[in-house]
Amino acid sequence: MSRAIRVGDFIRDEISKIILHEVRDPRLTKHLAVNDVVVSKDLSYADIYVSSFEHDNKLDQHAIAEVLNGASGFFRTLLSKRLSMRTTPKLRFHYDTLQSEGMSLEQKIREAISKDRMNISNDED
Repeated sequence: MSRAIRVGDFIRDEISKIILHEVRDPRLTKHLAVNDVVVSKDLSYADIYVSSFEHDNKLDQHAIAEVLNGASGFFRTLLSKRLSMRTTPKLRFHYDTLQSEGMSLEQKIREAISKDRMNISNDED
């Protein structure tokens, strides 16, 4: 396993703990999940993907990403105390829409399958 992946896993776990236990901003609910962290090969940047079941509209999602990016210095300071590296990657937060898009796609597939079944049963009559 590469070092960037190990650092990303560590950052994902620590950011999750920080959000759950240390963040006091009411805009960041306890239902915020850190889905993935992708660290650059040179370990200078970490792209952090978050999502929430409570925020399904684009404005809320954009606001969450802005709040987290505004607090990236706070997160980075806490990470630097927990991370045994010379430098701590710069953090960039993104709202991850993959989960909601996946559920939407799954629903469309179910609808297409049921339509096909109805068409097949109508053809047999």
